[in-house]
Amino acid sequence: MFGDHQDYLGLPIIACAINRYITLKAVKNNLNTFNIDLPNINQKRVIHIHDEHLTLENEDFIIAALRVLKRKNCIPTFGYNIKITGTIPINAGISSSSALTVSWVQFLLEAFGPKELLTPESISQLAYEAEVLEFNAPGGKMDQYSIGLGNIIYLETGNHFSYQVLQKPLTGLIMAESGIPKETLGLLKRLKENSWKAIREVEKNVKTFKLEEAKVEDLEMYLSFLTDDLKPYFEAAIGNFDVTKKALASFKEEELNLIEIGNLMNQHHHYLKNLLKITVPKIDAMINAALNAGAFGAKIVGSGGGGSIAALSPKNKEQQIIEAVLNVGAKDAYAVSVDKGARILKKII
Repeated sequence: MFGDHQDYLGLPIIACAINRYITLKAVKNNLNTFNIDLPNINQKRVIHIHDEHLTLENEDFIIAALRVLKRKNCIPTFGYNIKITGTIPINAGISSSSALTVSWVQFLLEAFGPKELLTPESISQLAYEAEVLEFNAPGGKMDQYSIGLGNIIYLETGNHFSYQVLQKPLTGLIMAESGIPKETLGLLKRLKENSWKAIREVEKNVKTFKLEEAKVEDLEMYLSFLTDDLKPYFEAAIGNFDVTKKALASFKEEELNLIEIGNLMNQHHHYLKNLLKITVPKIDAMINAALNAGAFGAKIVGSGGGGSIAALSPKNKEQQIIEAVLNVGAKDAYAVSVDKGARILKKII
């Protein structure tokens, strides 16, 4: 909801889990293999549990998680026949890969221990290590922790890592898929590198500058130290940080003001579209259609370059907004609700 392209800067985010799922069903077998069936992508694979050389290939989060968990003394001792299905669109900016990684990590810990790691916080952290650190990838912690912890969370992603669960009923949330595959690694790498380059330049000129204490009122002074090509990245970082802090204050009000939340979503999208330039024409058309149909707010979600949007609808206008975005070419659109996050539905015996 708030904080796209902020977690890799160590800045806070506000995000929620939604009621779209990856489901992993596992049955013990008499083999020393994980026989994994992924029917949604027409893929089957076999992993030998005693393989000491788990070769890591690009975006193979199943192997990455096995490597990470083995270092935590989670050692597979028998095989399983595993079926993984999902209702999360793939490569659409709605965290399908993170949901897969979280569910896989949770299964491995439930099956093989250590049980002390079987907590929402540990599962989220281990999924982050598998999906991001194991690949030296440019992403952050937002997706894994949102899924692992569930609900609406405020996550401090920097050196003083912490989170708060925001117990507010959020209604009227709509997701809409553009059908354009998002661009992740290249886009994230470029944005992260340029943002940090701008931040380091300001730090060099303002010895007392600390990003986590930056105020939007001082933006013009900070921008004076930057070349024109770096200014948008720095302005977006400070602007999105300010929006997230305002959103947190709004979520802490006694009664949630959806109009205010929608306005802040629009402000956040402004930075993502006009400064970080992560949208594409179809995303722009979908955003405009949602707002023109009465949405309180709408924004791109995920890394950008395609993917999906989120819109916040007044009561009884959900279908009107869904039809509006479908009419401008959205691949799919649907109402969602806040979900309690990753969980085990039936214990392993």
